[in-house]
Amino acid sequence: MSLWNIVSHMPPEEFSGLFTEFPRSLRCLLAEWLENQPWEFINGSDAFCTSMAGGMLSAMLEKLRSAASSDGQQCQILQQVNSIENAYRRDPLRLVAVLKAILEGEKAAVLKRDCHLPLSFHRRQEELKFSLGLQRLQHRVREIQALRDGPAASLQLNVRDPQLKPEAKPPESELPTLILEAMKELEAAKQQVLKRIQIWKRQQQLAGNGALFEENLAPLQKRCESLVEVYFQLHQQVTAASAELGAELLPRLLERFNEVLSSLVKSSFLVEKQPPQVLKTQTKFQASVRFLLGPQLLKTSAKPYMVRADMVTEKQARELALSAYSNALSESTGEIMHNVVALETNPTSGTCCANFKNVLLKKIKRCERKGSESVTEEKCAVLFSTTVALTPSNLSVHLQVLSLPIVVIVHGNQDNNAKATVLWDNAFSEIDRVPFVVAERVPWEKMCDTLNLKFMAEVQTTKGLLKDHYFFLAQKIFNDHSASFEDFQSRSVSWAQFNKEILPGRGFTFWQWFDGVLDLTKRCLKSYWSDRLIIGFISKQYVCKLLSTEPDGTFLLRFSDSEIGGVTIAHVIRGKDGSSQVENIQPFSAKDLSIRSLGDRIRDLGQLRNLYPNTPKDQAFGSHYNKEQTGKDGRGYVSTAIKMTVESERDQQPQSAAGGPPEAPQAQMISLPLLQPELHPESLQSVLGPIGPAAPFCPQPVPMGYPTGESNINMMVPDSLGSSFPSTSPMLSPSLVMDPVLPRCQDLAFRNPLPFMPDQYMTGEASQLLSGGPSPEPQDEEMPELAPFTSMVDPPLQSSPRMPPSMDMPPSSDFDQFLQEVSLEGPTLCPPFTPPLQRSGYPSPNASCWGLGESRWDDSVRPGHA
Repeated sequence: MSLWNIVSHMPPEEFSGLFTEFPRSLRCLLAEWLENQPWEFINGSDAFCTSMAGGMLSAMLEKLRSAASSDGQQCQILQQVNSIENAYRRDPLRLVAVLKAILEGEKAAVLKRDCHLPLSFHRRQEELKFSLGLQRLQHRVREIQALRDGPAASLQLNVRDPQLKPEAKPPESELPTLILEAMKELEAAKQQVLKRIQIWKRQQQLAGNGALFEENLAPLQKRCESLVEVYFQLHQQVTAASAELGAELLPRLLERFNEVLSSLVKSSFLVEKQPPQVLKTQTKFQASVRFLLGPQLLKTSAKPYMVRADMVTEKQARELALSAYSNALSESTGEIMHNVVALETNPTSGTCCANFKNVLLKKIKRCERKGSESVTEEKCAVLFSTTVALTPSNLSVHLQVLSLPIVVIVHGNQDNNAKATVLWDNAFSEIDRVPFVVAERVPWEKMCDTLNLKFMAEVQTTKGLLKDHYFFLAQKIFNDHSASFEDFQSRSVSWAQFNKEILPGRGFTFWQWFDGVLDLTKRCLKSYWSDRLIIGFISKQYVCKLLSTEPDGTFLLRFSDSEIGGVTIAHVIRGKDGSSQVENIQPFSAKDLSIRSLGDRIRDLGQLRNLYPNTPKDQAFGSHYNKEQTGKDGRGYVSTAIKMTVESERDQQPQSAAGGPPEAPQAQMISLPLLQPELHPESLQSVLGPIGPAAPFCPQPVPMGYPTGESNINMMVPDSLGSSFPSTSPMLSPSLVMDPVLPRCQDLAFRNPLPFMPDQYMTGEASQLLSGGPSPEPQDEEMPELAPFTSMVDPPLQSSPRMPPSMDMPPSSDFDQFLQEVSLEGPTLCPPFTPPLQRSGYPSPNASCWGLGESRWDDSVRPGHA
């Protein structure tokens, strides 16, 4: 964006004092062209400055006349152009001063309002400064040559620079002075090139965190080549004037020449494509280095120049930097395969590169770490090195360049912490630092910029984090819920707070949690975030405050605060007393959303009506719904669909009431008599055995505060079984139900299979009798597949005694006798009952005990399968 694009939208009154000597209308016509001229860098009144000012005046008048021909007010513009020409033709440096003052005033106004100027403006100004300096240097070379060659050369110089007035031949005593001035300007131009190379390297490092990066090295290579060309011209003039310079001045000048060339050559050896900054051993990677001055300076050799790649530690990298990369590497800290590649020049593209395509880090030698430093905080780098011969002097130069810091890992579970080290180093390191020193504490404001940059780059979205998001993140990382947003802006955050200290009440660090959100959003929620359907970074407490006054059915989406990589739905429901309550459904992971998308899950839940604050859910999420298949497919099979329900929805709003398909007939379940405390579990085997096969029980805790995310099972059991228990479970349970179009049945789509848990179907008192006391809540763990489900009732056993649907509790002695008789009657109804492991809490003795939120089944375990 140009400066005029900003200024033209600001009130004209702010610039009224700037356009007294130059009309604002002409500034508007010139617009961006005016900013692309080096007005601000013409300082002085020598022949070169006068020549440049006169040339820029002529170019401006031509530009204005061309613009006037296409403007409706041609006559008025031409009058102003003529007035400008008459006023400044004899003194073009005065025009330079006027336009410089106008541009300075415009920059000051923009800085006052926005506190910064466009980055493109800064870059253009830097290019103008270098270009003008190079032109001045070329002019100096011509002056030196004219001084040495006499009047004929002076006449030729005036032909090349028509704006220059003929000058008398300077005395020979001025030659050393002129050469010293040219040498000073050459060194200044060299510093500009080196600074530009350092900026390119820094931008490349920031690109590792997601910043925009202009990778094209062609402009930088052109700048280096043009400076080296002037260097050799000046060097030739100095060598030719060696007699006039004397034995004392000439060696000093030649030494300075060598230092300029050496700096340019060594700095132009760059890592164009960096190796991965998190590098796993036994994994192939690619990298490439480029020698910007190679096409211009490399001497043709019978054998190609070879570039070698070696792994170095932070200590070795620091030693190399302190020696200005003049020392050779003594020992590599890792074994790298395929680490030697030829340095090749491509005449077509004009590049000189070495491309490493199949490099493999076989192993790494760990160095001693400081204090509590972990292996994922240990930084190393790849050192690329070669020795080349340069023309025309046949000078041999040893080139070395370090890659960006690398964290080497040996296992995938180290990736998360390694990325934190890389992110911190990329964001907060300084230009031209000692490898690999980085601040231990940085301003929170800079951390916010870094997190936003990383989030937008990883998710590949243009919608970044907002002020409210930063406020929530600050509360989380500082563990402070009393400070204001402005208070956080003045604080600084440490590396320990970022990825060493565990968050209070959690089992992970701030970065581990944030990286989980990044991964989830990138894989499953990119479109929802880009449409601003997810608030995301907001606390559960603040959600309750927002939704407490909203109507029933209002909901929003937030990232789980207690789990890594989860998104949850918070919604308003009405309690039995009519009061408003906010429920949080157990978070969905990326694995959950790969089974059924977030949009389809929201469509499935009938109690969700409006996205906060008041957008109907179908309007907000309609474009994210997947089309449901109906009828039969091409092979004649009936199509099926997976639906998600929540237990509270199923209990309060049956599908048949909501206009959905009719419910399958409710299966009857065994009704057990109440058990007395003096009974022993081993005496109940033949009664409780029919409930399910013997299988080990795996405890599985459910995070409190969420409706459980485990899947419900609507079990079909034989009609001969009795009625079920009433529900007492306080947890809401979302489930995925397989809903075929024809015929009607219900089945389960679930995440992790769990074995059958017989003690769920006993009363709370009975579970207390089993060894170990109450069992813990089930955990979300993978379990091995179960054997196929055995039918509870086989035809040959129809004559076996059955417990009546409603049976009063007999006396203890009578009941013992009853159990004894049952155990002696014919075949066993089911395999013996195995006491479950310890559980925390009491099981639910209701209809939901057939799996609603408490157990999971393997695919092979389906009701009705004999």
